[in-house]
Amino acid sequence: MENKRRKFMKMSSVGALGLVGANVFSAPSIESKSSNLKLFGTSEASFNMSGYSAPKLNEVRIGFIGLGMRGPGAVKRMSLIEGVSIKALCDLREESVMKSKELLKGTDHEPDLYYGSAYAWKEMVDRDDIDLIYIATPWDWHTPMAVYAMESDKHVAVEVPAAKTIDEAWELVETSERTKKHCMMLENCCYDFFELLTLNMARQNYFGEIIHGEGAYIHNLLDLNFDKNEGYESMWRLEENAARNGNLYPTHGLGPICQIMNINRGDRMDYLNSLSSADFDMQNRAKQYAKDDAFFSEYANRTFRGNMNTTLIKTNMGRSIMVQHDVSSPRPYSRIHMISGTKAFAQKWPTPGKIAVNDQWLKDAEMKSVEKKYTPELIKKVGKLAKKIGGHGGMDFIMDWRLIDCLRNGLPLDQDVYDAALWSAIGPLSEQSIANRSNAIDVPDFTRGNWKSNEPVDIGLKGAGNTSVYS
Repeated sequence: MENKRRKFMKMSSVGALGLVGANVFSAPSIESKSSNLKLFGTSEASFNMSGYSAPKLNEVRIGFIGLGMRGPGAVKRMSLIEGVSIKALCDLREESVMKSKELLKGTDHEPDLYYGSAYAWKEMVDRDDIDLIYIATPWDWHTPMAVYAMESDKHVAVEVPAAKTIDEAWELVETSERTKKHCMMLENCCYDFFELLTLNMARQNYFGEIIHGEGAYIHNLLDLNFDKNEGYESMWRLEENAARNGNLYPTHGLGPICQIMNINRGDRMDYLNSLSSADFDMQNRAKQYAKDDAFFSEYANRTFRGNMNTTLIKTNMGRSIMVQHDVSSPRPYSRIHMISGTKAFAQKWPTPGKIAVNDQWLKDAEMKSVEKKYTPELIKKVGKLAKKIGGHGGMDFIMDWRLIDCLRNGLPLDQDVYDAALWSAIGPLSEQSIANRSNAIDVPDFTRGNWKSNEPVDIGLKGAGNTSVYS
């Protein structure tokens, strides 16, 4: 009876929430189950999640929510990792669930399936035989689902960005602290090969003092954003670009830079300024499509975010960061990933990545020597396998493998809830700056001062784990 009552109370508290796709722009909200919790910006952390080691899980039992573009790949990758049991698959659409189930043919995984009902994902989360909820849904649902999962005694791995507002970011932080459940944002770019190489080099002082870093998400998604058939569910990403003006997707370029600079772990962001260009592409495309398809008439009259956003960040220690966002210009893909120090310099794009010392690029033989010396143990352990299995060149697999290995061995996660909150917060903070003629906006300290003593992440630089991979 008590279990039924608990389940009823959970579902009642979020009765306005439906399954992904029911209304992805409805600004869902969730109520805390603790009546004395102040959700936003408490003065002190109730528990410091940085460096926190949760109890070991010999078997990591996973439930997936969202099986559109990103989810199925994660299901397949996780099925190959030792100690993983895929317990449940959930999506609004039955077809998507069935396709992901097909990916598990020939494995030992026999997940239960959830779809169709507006309460299906909550039913899955309420189960007592799941340890980790893996969220790959449209952005509006990331925080509500993550909070509900943590309050249901589950660890969370959530796609980027983890939060869309500052209030949501604080809600993630305080829920993770109170429940002592991990909330890791799935920032896969922190696990790409050159990014991990430069992180290890920075840890060993190759660059000297880090002065400046640059990251970006420059990716021409114009066609995909307007594709009604193969694009984003319910045109949700097009709606994001029509409703918000700022750096909407900062974390891919920002995450690796923050880890190199030890942001939240020895340094913190102080303030930012953000500027966007005008829109020279998206409304023109909407008007063009509206001539032949009335569906796009609404968008032909909307004002879209500018093509290029540039956000500048100053840190407490005096470092600077530039992060850019452009998903509508006909430019080659780039995340930039540039590190400038007092001793050396590195930049990944245009590929292949290069290193310079004393303003001179290293020659090929010198570069190979650097790679041999500074390739971290994590890459030595699973790098070749990751390239074979795939997922954005292998970084997705490295991220998933590392997450499972940390949970199985009771290790702190490479990205904690403070990273999820801070990196995501650049989106709404950039919107505030742009709305105020690019004036400076203070960046919240989600660690509440603990950044001064938090230790830098290991991220498998010194030693890789013991989790095997099935062929």
